[in-house]
Amino acid sequence: MAEQFVVVNTDAATSWRTKFFSNMLQEILHTALVSEKVLSVDRSNTKLIYNPYASASTVEITTLTGTYTPAAYTTTDDTLTVGTEFKVGEHVYDFERVMNNYELMTERLKRQAIDIAVAIDKYNLNLLLEDGTATYTTPAGGFTVGSNIPVIVSNCASKVMGYSGVEKGLFLVIENTDVPGFMQAQASSGFSYADSALNNGFMTSYMGVDIYVVRSGTFVDATFVGTGTTSITNLGHRVFGVKGVGTYAVPQDVKYEEISVSGKTGKEIRPYVLFGFKLWTQNAGLIVDITLA
Repeated sequence: MAEQFVVVNTDAATSWRTKFFSNMLQEILHTALVSEKVLSVDRSNTKLIYNPYASASTVEITTLTGTYTPAAYTTTDDTLTVGTEFKVGEHVYDFERVMNNYELMTERLKRQAIDIAVAIDKYNLNLLLEDGTATYTTPAGGFTVGSNIPVIVSNCASKVMGYSGVEKGLFLVIENTDVPGFMQAQASSGFSYADSALNNGFMTSYMGVDIYVVRSGTFVDATFVGTGTTSITNLGHRVFGVKGVGTYAVPQDVKYEEISVSGKTGKEIRPYVLFGFKLWTQNAGLIVDITLA
């Protein structure tokens, strides 16, 4: 007799006596995480991270006089503040824990941790995009038109080339709906590159730029909360830039608690994480806000 399988559901009566092939029927699908690939991460137990910067110097060019004019300069404080919490709370009743054929609390914690990580990633990418000061509008059709891809990538690269720090690497974050244009552009490129794309599938870089794909709906119009409220207007936008010019802080990473609740059997489980983000002011021009046309 063929084995029977059901979708995991804490309230489903059919989950009690079902034979499972493995701990989970399938790995939970979730958006690819990008933040740690394009930002620096700070996991120290700090509330504030300071990064003061000074004004540029003025260089005098004169004949051979041996004299100069002293100039004043200013220093500006730039601060990352940890002021946001990401958290999930759920209750697992004791009869659910005992009678399920898989470790229910472990699986719920795994799902909660994934959801928190995806939420942080979405926050980071939208804040990075919102704070970038370089801008670019694509040709009509945006990334969905294969012939647009080299034009967009080269124009965005020109926005940041010539600054120190570019050697850290360039990145572009697109949504999954943009992929067809990229694949078409790769397949129609020069012989060696096209052969590689056709034989090996979607490449992770293009023209020296690392390409990251997130799910549709990552870039949004929304209000984000934290040390204040930030209005995000990123629907129909994508982000390009230099790696490592922004920082996000997650003190001690994800924390986890189990607590008993009066009137309920089992345990309430709640993972949470503290969070802060900063695109450092002097680096804002190294992040390009791409508007799709």
